[in-house]
Amino acid sequence: MPVLSARALLLDMDGTLVNSDAVVERIWRRWAERHGLDGDEVMRVVHGRQGHASMAVLLPGRPMEQNVADNARMLAEETADLDGVVPVPGAPEFLASLIAQGVPHALVTSADVPLSTARMAAAGLPLPELRITAESVGASKPDPEGFLKGAAELGVAPEDCVVFEDSGAGIEAGHAAGMRVVGVGARAGVHGPDAVVRDLRAVRVESAGGGVRIHVG
Repeated sequence: MPVLSARALLLDMDGTLVNSDAVVERIWRRWAERHGLDGDEVMRVVHGRQGHASMAVLLPGRPMEQNVADNARMLAEETADLDGVVPVPGAPEFLASLIAQGVPHALVTSADVPLSTARMAAAGLPLPELRITAESVGASKPDPEGFLKGAAELGVAPEDCVVFEDSGAGIEAGHAAGMRVVGVGARAGVHGPDAVVRDLRAVRVESAGGGVRIHVG
């Protein structure tokens, strides 16, 4: 069982704490159909990124302002559609453990404030005090900006942070920030995280001498 030491944890939301795959599939496959794109190819791109960044990859010739406007409409659709949004197994206990032990942690998500608030509530999960959302950054994952900002606001050096992520874009962002990454779920393993778990039931965090020890596996 791998054991990682850290001073703070940075947590992705979708696919890591919240299973929102049903909504993401519905919204993005409709979008793919409207634009004559292959739905499976679209789904390979969208996880982890902000919507406008995914659109830039999928429709490289389209002006960014059009992607941003399209993304705003889709965010509103996603915020209104919470059918099937549930916690990732082990997420309630994992977050409760962090809160009970006073472990420094932050949510670092490509969702905006309304969407992240709605999905965490639908999954019955508490919102961390510190949240780095789409509004907080100028660049989407796989850019490391969000994770670096989370570390800075917690007052912890990047190398003392451990990221929990499910997507290729998120894992790349964590590594680019100089952090170790625990991959969560089936998508994560092929993207080279430092450790991987099926879900958060396989993670145990304990305070240890001014930091935390993360038991994985």
